[in-house]
Amino acid sequence: MSDRFSVLWLQSGGCGGCSMSLLNAESPDLYQTLELAGIDMLWHPSLSEASNGEFIDLLQRVCDGSQPLDALCLEGSVMRGPNNTGRFHMLAGTGRPMMDWLRELSDKARYTLAIGSCAAFGGIPMAGDNPGGACGLQYDGKRSGGLLDRDWQSSGGMPVINVAGCPTHPGWVTDTLMALAVGELDAAALDSLNRPRSYTDHLVHHGCTRNEFYEFKASAELASDQGCMMEHMGCLGTQAHADCNRRPWNGEGSCIRGGYACINCTAPGFEEPGHTFTETPKIAGIPIGLPTDMPKAWFVALAALSKSATPKRVRANATEDHTVVTPASRKTGLK
Repeated sequence: MSDRFSVLWLQSGGCGGCSMSLLNAESPDLYQTLELAGIDMLWHPSLSEASNGEFIDLLQRVCDGSQPLDALCLEGSVMRGPNNTGRFHMLAGTGRPMMDWLRELSDKARYTLAIGSCAAFGGIPMAGDNPGGACGLQYDGKRSGGLLDRDWQSSGGMPVINVAGCPTHPGWVTDTLMALAVGELDAAALDSLNRPRSYTDHLVHHGCTRNEFYEFKASAELASDQGCMMEHMGCLGTQAHADCNRRPWNGEGSCIRGGYACINCTAPGFEEPGHTFTETPKIAGIPIGLPTDMPKAWFVALAALSKSATPKRVRANATEDHTVVTPASRKTGLK
């Protein structure tokens, strides 16, 4: 029996964005990462050359126990429609709904991973009236219990591991797989939504390039402005659990760095905030969604003080699309 860690990657109701993100892993790239970690990708829809018949044979061997499976990864929502039959997504060549395969394969795999917020919680496909009956593997939106029961555990003694994000960062996926491969990820390493704490113990706010503007509450008013996007532009970076700005995509990119407000895509229900993504709901002029762990009275007091102390440079640059006032050059007397 091979001592390498085997992974089977399936896709259901989604856009394939998490695979696209994964394929952009670098330093090292995906192939080197898997090889160095002793991980075998048994099948991936974007990487594998196996024919449909060979793929189905692989699934059958996993189900009958002749092919050991360490990790089952699902990307995309489970499509239960219509009327909980699953026939909106039939696995080609098998005559069976994908959701039936997922139930059976989950019971055979040592660990089951939901890759992306669609697989974790339902994500974008369950927005609106959810005609496709989309749900996550072990969550239905914010409620525990999706395709699999809320108390379900894999043979490795773990719930579904929700590597949530829209899309996921490649490092979140590879870090999780590598930790499982060496036996260093247990239930204590997951947060309250069963997401790996390796990235959810951080906030998107951490490492944000706009933090100086945030500190002085110097806010952007237009999408092209450089200022903090929390007050007017709907940014949820102070509440969203992820390390996007500490570990940007390809060494440089994140939503905020690209000029887009954080929409908290690692959380269930992000797809339907009840308002436009670029709007900050307020009551009496105070944002409803305040920074994590900060009492409202404190925020109001600190915001007032911060705004009164805002340097002219920061205030001027906040509502521009480029730096118009540079930091002053002064001798500090320090050596």
